[in-house]
Amino acid sequence: MASVSAQTIVPVLLSGGSGSRLWPLSRDLYPKQFLSLCSDRTMFQDTALRVGDPATFAPPLVVCNQEHRFLVAEQLRQSDLKPRGIVLEPMGRNTAAACAVAALTVAAENPDTLLLVLPADHEIRDAEAFRRAIATAARAAEAGRLVTFGIDPTAPETGYGYIRHGGPLEGVEGAFEVAAFVEKPTLDVARSYLDEGGYAWNSGMFLFPAARLLAELERHAPAVLAGAREALEAGVSDLDFFRLDAEAFAKTPSISIDYAVMERTAAAAVVPCDIGWTDVGAWSALWDVGTKDAAGNVAVGDVLLEGAQDCYVRSENHLTAVVGLENVVVVVVDDAVLVADRNHAQDVKRVVDRLKKDGRSEPVSHRKVHRPWGAYQSLHTGERFQVKSLTIAPGSRLSLQKHHHRAEHWVVVNGTALVTRGEEQIFVYENQSVYIPIGTVHRLENPGKVPLTIIEVQSGSYLGEDDIVRLEDSYGRN
Repeated sequence: MASVSAQTIVPVLLSGGSGSRLWPLSRDLYPKQFLSLCSDRTMFQDTALRVGDPATFAPPLVVCNQEHRFLVAEQLRQSDLKPRGIVLEPMGRNTAAACAVAALTVAAENPDTLLLVLPADHEIRDAEAFRRAIATAARAAEAGRLVTFGIDPTAPETGYGYIRHGGPLEGVEGAFEVAAFVEKPTLDVARSYLDEGGYAWNSGMFLFPAARLLAELERHAPAVLAGAREALEAGVSDLDFFRLDAEAFAKTPSISIDYAVMERTAAAAVVPCDIGWTDVGAWSALWDVGTKDAAGNVAVGDVLLEGAQDCYVRSENHLTAVVGLENVVVVVVDDAVLVADRNHAQDVKRVVDRLKKDGRSEPVSHRKVHRPWGAYQSLHTGERFQVKSLTIAPGSRLSLQKHHHRAEHWVVVNGTALVTRGEEQIFVYENQSVYIPIGTVHRLENPGKVPLTIIEVQSGSYLGEDDIVRLEDSYGRN
């Protein structure tokens, strides 16, 4: 891992969320931080590039769900960013455990390092104001403070927690003591906060001196610190990743860093700022930040609006027409359609909860499923057969594998395939095909410089993804 000095700030990108309120676009296996929602880049890429200046920041340390490891690695590669490390969580344990892991990792090399903790799914439109806020927070952190960034409220928002400012922090202009952390208020209470002044939205972004954070965790949340330390000590390196030990991490309490430390410590400080921030927590937030037409509509994709007012309409693949509706959210993807009153956008999570309770796949994955070698998409499923489209990146290959219950027929649509079939190796070119019988050891590779596109026809008594016996794998999935 890259070394750091006492003066350098290490960004810690927390990328463990599922973004269920942005269903059906956000799914467990491809959540909102990996989607292009506010720019041409994904939210994860925007977050990483926001702190990508090597004159100010060290390479980022990423803490993410192990299921997302190849998404993280690929999106960093696309952004030409080399991380300090990518730490894999075997299960979610909220932000306190992730912060503890990051602090232990960095403090082992230099306990005076500053950690800039950033959720990877927030939008910040004023990057220069954000850099100024970081500079102010760094001065407070160097004085031993645990600093949170408070967002100047622009409306009586009931979906955020609030921070009440105390007096100015001595010696650090623009920073304040924290008088209190306040839970999400009712609308009337939120209005009173704005009228009274001195309150900020709690952004969930922090700047910590590593050693001081560890000391406060030891004082206020020792079980979190102990679990994180054990998970690190028993963890293992895996390719470009570091896997936390699952058994130890599972025993670590699941609690936010706000509850575990910030609301209990005497060292908390807040830097209020106006940085064009939103946590993009629901479709209504994307309407807030989107480019609107004369009728107040935000339209993304192949959308036709007739007599619509103040709507957010997004269509990924289909022509979507909205006629005579006001204040609604319409989101259309391959396998689902969401229509909601914009004022009830937060309730989308309840739909996701119901779908999960029913054991449905729609909250978990899209029809297009990303893999470290590329992606596949189910095109059609019938009795004892399934048709998929596979895209294999240049130089990539699938695992050496076999199936007990299905045969496969591959047709090359674009590019050149190198196919291992038993003891054979066969080059298959465009408009050619190859058959893989049940039980035959096989592998598909792309030896070329352009993406390889394959139409795969599976046939057999069972077609589930768990009928894969991996004999050799380049991505540590054996």
